[in-house]
Amino acid sequence: MNQIAQRIGMVIGIRSDHISAYETVHAASNPGVRDLLTKYNMHNFSIFIQKLQEDRYYLFGYYEYTGSDYKADMEKLAAEPRNQEWLLMTDPMQIPLQGECSWSIMREVYHNP
Repeated sequence: MNQIAQRIGMVIGIRSDHISAYETVHAASNPGVRDLLTKYNMHNFSIFIQKLQEDRYYLFGYYEYTGSDYKADMEKLAAEPRNQEWLLMTDPMQIPLQGECSWSIMREVYHNP
């Protein structure tokens, strides 16, 4: 049975002095992290970077979730030791939006299938 993907867009700031390190860790294969994304039904995961203000850069993330219980899968992913190690490395490079503690999930306003 084909499952309809739930599209997830998210945004977070990135410290400009950490952009190179962030790109480097994401350029490496990181099979332990990438395997977890697949394990918890996250596909077509992409991260983009854009300078939006004179000295502020932002990351835009996108992925498609194909599981049946998003909340449960995200809780299981959060409990994975390899994911926790990854976040300990990457979180200090990021600047959450005001009122957030990590990536901010965006509301989809348009999709052209």
